[in-house]
Order: sequence, then C-alpha cells, then structure tokens
Amino acid sequence: MRLSRRASWFLTAFGVWSIWIWVTFFKNLWADHEGLAFTGGDHGKPTAYFWIHAALALSSLLLGVVVGSLGVRSLRSLRKAADPAREAADPVEATPGA
Repeated sequence: MRLSRRASWFLTAFGVWSIWIWVTFFKNLWADHEGLAFTGGDHGKPTAYFWIHAALALSSLLLGVVVGSLGVRSLRSLRKAADPAREAADPVEATPGA
C-alpha cells in the first residue's frame, strides 16, 4: 500500500503532536499538587486517578510513535521512489532480497 505525500506528512505531524502532547500531560500529572494524583502531598502514594491517566498517556504515546514512524517510513519510501539514481548508486538496497 502506498500513501500519498500529504497523508505521509499528516501521519508524521500527528505522531510528533501526539508525542508532544502526552509527554507534556504526563509531566503535568507528575507535578500535580492538588491531591488528585498522589495522596499525602507531593509524591505520596499514587491514586487510581494517577494510574488510569498514566496508562492513558503511555498508550497514546506509543500509538503516536507508531503512527509517526509509519509516516516517516512512507516519506522515505516516496523519496526513494522519486529518485531512481539513488537506488542504482546503492547496490545493497537495489538488490531484491538483500
């Protein structure tokens, strides 16, 4: 399956955005001082709120990495397809099955 250049850039941008947002969210969750994420003040025992939101952030972060890497791989594939001289210059990559 081939993706268009627009779709590839969208997936790459979505992956970068997702990584940025969820890392920021987790930093804010870790620095929570209102008692939602931790009991007993700063970094006491983690609450269920913390674990649920940490799992949400981690799974979304992983999905962002996967989606972003698909976009990057697609952009690289499109770049190689647009430059046939590049494949001819590299005999290892130009050989099928190598």
